[in-house]
Amino acid sequence: MTAEFAAVLPAVLLVLAIALGSLQVAGEQLRLQQGVADASRLLARGDDGAASLSAAVPNATLAQRRQGDLVCATATAPASFGVGAVPGIQLHASACALAGGR
Repeated sequence: MTAEFAAVLPAVLLVLAIALGSLQVAGEQLRLQQGVADASRLLARGDDGAASLSAAVPNATLAQRRQGDLVCATATAPASFGVGAVPGIQLHASACALAGGR
């Protein structure tokens, strides 16, 4: 092992770890968006949307509101990077569905 390789290896591993962690956060954002879309459709039908969201993203919180004929849901969840949560970084997603399931 040369000195140059030994000096570069930690930097390469750090970049790889950041890239993999970023992919993990992006995947969590996609799960949160899908979960809140399902929850908004369930809320529009009069069902419980929070159970659906918590199945998709365990630590997510759900808020709902009505805008005319639409039922909108907004969810937030802490981002996790690697094995733990990232302090101060929250993922947000929102979706709306036509009320009454029409």
